Amino acid sequence: MKPPEEDMQEVKSKARLLYDRDQVESALDRMAGELTDKVSGRDPVLLAVMNGGLIPLGMLLPRLDFPLRVDYLHATRYRERTFGTDLQWKKTQEYPLEGETVVVVDDILDEGHTLQAIVDYCRAQGAAEVVSVVLVQKTHERGNDMEADIIGLTTPDKYLFGYGMDYKGYWRNAAGIYFIEEDGHD
Repeated sequence: MKPPEEDMQEVKSKARLLYDRDQVESALDRMAGELTDKVSGRDPVLLAVMNGGLIPLGMLLPRLDFPLRVDYLHATRYRERTFGTDLQWKKTQEYPLEGETVVVVDDILDEGHTLQAIVDYCRAQGAAEVVSVVLVQKTHERGNDMEADIIGLTTPDKYLFGYGMDYKGYWRNAAGIYFIEEDGHD
């Protein structure tokens, strides 16, 4: 049995680059402009959806030149697997959301269940406005009508990793967005 590091090197070597660093950085610049237009002057609370939303939010922050607060929450369906199951809440945010403009930042909108549950949660906590931001939105039919308010890039329905998205817990740090053909991926 190969050590995980060797397996993960092999995964990356077989993956295909979908968006390179320059393309992702350009998308982040555009997203920051859209977000500035939408929420500057409203003292927003930006919530990273852990773990994948950490990198997109971290890369957006220096591009946002207005006062804001940062927090995070952790809700997941994947748990280092390549398929989603039931939603598991691991941690909620520290800031109270009542009356706030809340910006939820995640890495990817795939089926939409996680992001929809988080947006609904923020509204139930009394948020005055909830803006959803994703680095990547897959183009396919969803189980709900969830659409992100701000989208960086769109991709086909492939298994992706890089810029926050992972492959079995690895490669969130890849400097590009890659896809693999995953046997049994749905």
